[in-house]
Amino acid sequence: MPSSSAMAASVKLGSKPDAFRRQGQAWFCTTGLPSDVTVEVGDMSFHLHKFPLLSKSAILEQLIEESSDQVESIIKLNDIPGGAKSFEMVARFCYGVKIELSSANVVCLRCASEHLQMTEEISDDNLIAQTEMFLNQVVLRNWKDSLKALETCDDLLPHAEDLHIVKRCIESLASKATTDPNLFGWPIREHGIMQSPGGSVLWNGISTGARPRNFSSDWWFEDASSLSFPMYKRLISGMESRRIRPEIVAGSLTYYARKYLPGLNRRNSMGIMPPAATLSDIEQKNLLEEIDRLLPVQKGLVPTKVLLGMLRVSMILKASSTCVSNLEKRVGMQLDQASLEDLLLPNYSYTMETLYNVECMRRILEHFLAMDQANGGASPCMDDMMASPSIIPITAVARLLDGYLAEIAPDVNLKPPKFQALASAVPEYARPLDDGLYRAIDVYLKAHSWLSEAEREQLCRLMDCQKLSLEACTHAAQNERLPLRVVVQVLFFEQLQLRTSIAGCLLVSDNLEGSRPLRSGMAMSGEAGGWSTAVRENQVLKVGMDNMRMRLAELEKECSDMRQEISKLGRGGKSGGGWASHVPRKFNLKMKPQMCSAQEGSVSEQQKSMSAKLDKLQAKLSKQKKQLSADA
Repeated sequence: MPSSSAMAASVKLGSKPDAFRRQGQAWFCTTGLPSDVTVEVGDMSFHLHKFPLLSKSAILEQLIEESSDQVESIIKLNDIPGGAKSFEMVARFCYGVKIELSSANVVCLRCASEHLQMTEEISDDNLIAQTEMFLNQVVLRNWKDSLKALETCDDLLPHAEDLHIVKRCIESLASKATTDPNLFGWPIREHGIMQSPGGSVLWNGISTGARPRNFSSDWWFEDASSLSFPMYKRLISGMESRRIRPEIVAGSLTYYARKYLPGLNRRNSMGIMPPAATLSDIEQKNLLEEIDRLLPVQKGLVPTKVLLGMLRVSMILKASSTCVSNLEKRVGMQLDQASLEDLLLPNYSYTMETLYNVECMRRILEHFLAMDQANGGASPCMDDMMASPSIIPITAVARLLDGYLAEIAPDVNLKPPKFQALASAVPEYARPLDDGLYRAIDVYLKAHSWLSEAEREQLCRLMDCQKLSLEACTHAAQNERLPLRVVVQVLFFEQLQLRTSIAGCLLVSDNLEGSRPLRSGMAMSGEAGGWSTAVRENQVLKVGMDNMRMRLAELEKECSDMRQEISKLGRGGKSGGGWASHVPRKFNLKMKPQMCSAQEGSVSEQQKSMSAKLDKLQAKLSKQKKQLSADA
């Protein structure tokens, strides 16, 4: 009867004591009778007796009869499945010596017995029948034993395939992996704990009544990863035919990839034990391409971090262009879930145009934008665009892109057209604020100080000065790396922001003043202290507003002086020119007519003198702005 243990089920065959001994490359059976047949299997020779062999095997009987004219028959069995180790156990069985049948040797013995025709016609309870019964009644009913038997099939092909052992093992494993293991009686090990069919802990095969943790759907990932990839691939196919959920298949494939592709565990090992032998680069490349073909195409089944790791490894291993393209598309589908650190893929090309693979990032971004458009992404024409959930992914990607641009900006080999193409790839509505883009442009200008004025202006057109925060405006107004016209734009819109902020503060102040009689008439004695505090805060706020009005008046005076200076400079030119017509064109300002009005004019004839005076005025204005920002 078979007996189960924590390691594997087994059954003992035969009853006689062991009479076999080995000397070097030869085995001898010490029964007291001289050997009359020698069986050679590879480099090993077995000195045995004819009768025990021919009484169990039709093939051995035939070979012995063919060599009967010799004093000591010599038989060669170089093609027996399993080789010398397999025939050693077959010989022991023929002599009735005790052997232990287990999941580790049953496939080998089943193939060898078939090869030697050890059928029931030759002898009752022969080896074919014994191994077949053990396979069906013990091994295939147990997860661990089925897995072990399938592992041994790799060295026994095509014999194990011809006997349908591979198919039966895979069907057994697939059915168990797609079913809750707590419902069945096969032993499942988790952290060394055996469990009964009801889920209680087993000790020496006896239920203790203790309840272990519930199994999750990934309980079989580690076991399945011990299979060779051809066997593992067939197991996954068998599970898919049973309609296993795609996320489980993706999880298992990810686990397998992490185990055998060391490059995926560069930052996080995830507790996965590495294989005993590392695959060669060619084997890793083939494995990665196969896993890419097996991965389900649905979005979100594989973490973006893992996909980017696979993409990085595919570049290192020089995988096929199809594999790289597929991985880029997978990343693009869920780019909003990526992290900046993982997106910084080094450039592994020999040309080394740029430090990071900017072209790869561009393709990933294109896949995301195409998918977003196909899914009906947000449109700038929508009134409630900012409140729409559909804009959240593309806004996250825009923020991610700005961070990416800031990281690659210091690369001196990054050309302006490539930087501009990447920065302008996302639509304008994807950036509620352009602070991140401004930071990236500033870093780029700092690292590429040799750019011409025209190139710097072209880069600065990527951002919208109206979408800069007050803090970013304050920084940009004092940024010597920005072109002059951009600084004037920033100062103009900063002034508009200050006007809006002051108007809002005054509205709050007026509301507080208007509510004072009502609140004082209704206040209870217990609220007197709180109201006094509010009154004091209101007074402080009014003083602050008065100071801001004074500062703003000073700024407007400076602006008026600047108009007069430019007007003087323009008198020598053609008539009909002035601040309202020339400066907006000069500095590309989108100003309302009532904001700054003057006569039409031109100052092109004294460009250098005007620029020098504007620089002087701008420095003074920047200083005043800085003080106002600090007080506000």
